[in-house]
Amino acid sequence: MRCDVVPDAPPLPARLGARARCRSGLGWARTYGSRRLSDRRDVAREQANQANKVIARNRRARHDYAIEETFEAGLALTGTEVKSLRAGRASLADGFALVSDGEVWLHNVHIPEYTLGTWTNHLPRRTRKLLLHREEIERLDRKTSEQGLTLVPLSLYFKDGKVKVELGLARGKRTYDKRQDLARREAAREVDRVLRRRR
Repeated sequence: MRCDVVPDAPPLPARLGARARCRSGLGWARTYGSRRLSDRRDVAREQANQANKVIARNRRARHDYAIEETFEAGLALTGTEVKSLRAGRASLADGFALVSDGEVWLHNVHIPEYTLGTWTNHLPRRTRKLLLHREEIERLDRKTSEQGLTLVPLSLYFKDGKVKVELGLARGKRTYDKRQDLARREAAREVDRVLRRRR
């Protein structure tokens, strides 16, 4: 057998041949199945926008409570809950969080049943576990037990495809505090109106 003769390599499969041509600059209109590359980029862009999407906000919480500090926590959810949240359906209106047995639990947050779910569907107002670091849990436990603060969910959103909840360490406002806040906001609006008229 001669050593200076190299046998011909077998031909590449069609899909690998197209990639090789594209790398060499010959085939710019590369397709994946029936979709072009530009279509895939559009889909990826839409998924990135949805990855950081706000699902629900608790506007009432900022009115009823003075928020002293905020925390971001993950949520332990079932599959139908995530699908329901992707449809943008949730309510934080009556929600609150409690620390018990070294874990933080979210109560009274309403995530409606997934419409296409079967018998595996979830209960809309079930208690859900929040995912926080141990130091954060201990700190929240100290503050809520000693200083009379409460944990309120402020918003529910997707971050990098995972559901997160923004928790506020809050102190309840008294009625006159609410009135002062409303008066301050009204005064700021009035100043903005006057400044707009002068322009």
